[in-house]
Amino acid sequence: MKLSDFDAYRITKTQNNEISKVSSNPWKDLPTSKSDAKKELSALHERLAELQQRFFVDRRKKLLFVLQGMDTSGKNGTIRHVFRGVNPQGVHVASFERPSTRELARDYLWRVHKRTPARGEIMIFDRSHYEDVLAVRVNKLKPPAIWRKRYRHINDFEQLLADEDTVILKFFLHIDRDTQKQRLQERLDTPAKNWKFDQSDLVARSKWSEYVAAYEEVFAKTSTSYAPWYIIPANKKWARNLLVARIVVSCLEDMHLSYPQVDYNPSEIVID
Repeated sequence: MKLSDFDAYRITKTQNNEISKVSSNPWKDLPTSKSDAKKELSALHERLAELQQRFFVDRRKKLLFVLQGMDTSGKNGTIRHVFRGVNPQGVHVASFERPSTRELARDYLWRVHKRTPARGEIMIFDRSHYEDVLAVRVNKLKPPAIWRKRYRHINDFEQLLADEDTVILKFFLHIDRDTQKQRLQERLDTPAKNWKFDQSDLVARSKWSEYVAAYEEVFAKTSTSYAPWYIIPANKKWARNLLVARIVVSCLEDMHLSYPQVDYNPSEIVID
């Protein structure tokens, strides 16, 4: 697989940019059964573990995956199921919740920049700097004159990272409103999942259309050649996980990773 094989999922000015017109159910290139998807995902886990090890020792690049989506779209589940079995020494997750007082005293990208990956490292953003043009906009935390400037800031920030050898892929986990309702209800009906429910989820749900408009402007302003957005149909968790795994593996395959050359002949070494 090559990353270009997934161009149909890219979000551009002419493709996948209107959320309501894009199916959130599995597309035709994905398996039709959950069992087939799980078998393929298991094989991808093995390949990803091997590629991640090579990436870690190759150390030519840095890799940043950004996960965004409506509440219950499955950001945590995607991380858990896609990156199962990788070496935790080289894969890290940064979650960006409501900023602290200390963080608010600085520019909004300060807390994000310090979590970007080092060479050989894979960093996964569970939510990200995009909350500063999503939640900030929808909840009217800053006036438009402030947050509209941030599209340019974000593009410049991501261009800086790309210029410094960071490969950036951004995933929008796409669910429909009915699926969100079902998943929220499941959190209420299942005692082991009660802890996942928060009243703020209902507040955000009431602003669904505002979030859709905010995301669509994000796509229009920040899906670039050096930091593209991909839309991931996420109504079916197994399809979501498989598609993200395919794209992640393809991204690493395209790097043609290798182990470093050594400056000695191993066959000449004798260990007493």
